[in-house]
Amino acid sequence: MQRPILTYPDPFLQKKAAPVSLVNDRIRELVRDMFETMRAASGVGLAAPQIGVGKRVIVVDVSAVEKDIAPLALVNPRIVESRGLVVGVEGCLSIPGVEGEVPRGEVVLVKAQDDQGRPVQLTARGLLARALQHEIDHLDGILFIDRIPAAAAPAGH
Repeated sequence: MQRPILTYPDPFLQKKAAPVSLVNDRIRELVRDMFETMRAASGVGLAAPQIGVGKRVIVVDVSAVEKDIAPLALVNPRIVESRGLVVGVEGCLSIPGVEGEVPRGEVVLVKAQDDQGRPVQLTARGLLARALQHEIDHLDGILFIDRIPAAAAPAGH
């Protein structure tokens, strides 16, 4: 089911999401809804808080750009290592029409659970690394505009 995407300055977007204690059918339904919502909005990632759910769940699908990378659903994801620094343009489904140059780790190691509750670990670079960092930020109430160096930030933020 497609769900409405919250938009800035909705205060829910700046709240920290709670860990998922049990990956069950409700979480799997949330993941399905998140993929449907993200794809309908032509996004490459979506975090549960963006649809008003305060749980640490993200979905990412960069397969349109990076063909060999399958769509990912991650529960309780965390970045355990970050190497290098690269600046790239980002946008966000919750801040339509705004883009900005955001510094991110070039390579990240992420640990999480999949939608079956199994532990997963992945090393990401390129668009996948950027998307993972962006979506994990959402789980901590951080928006990409919070990461733009002050001189380049959009007006009003």
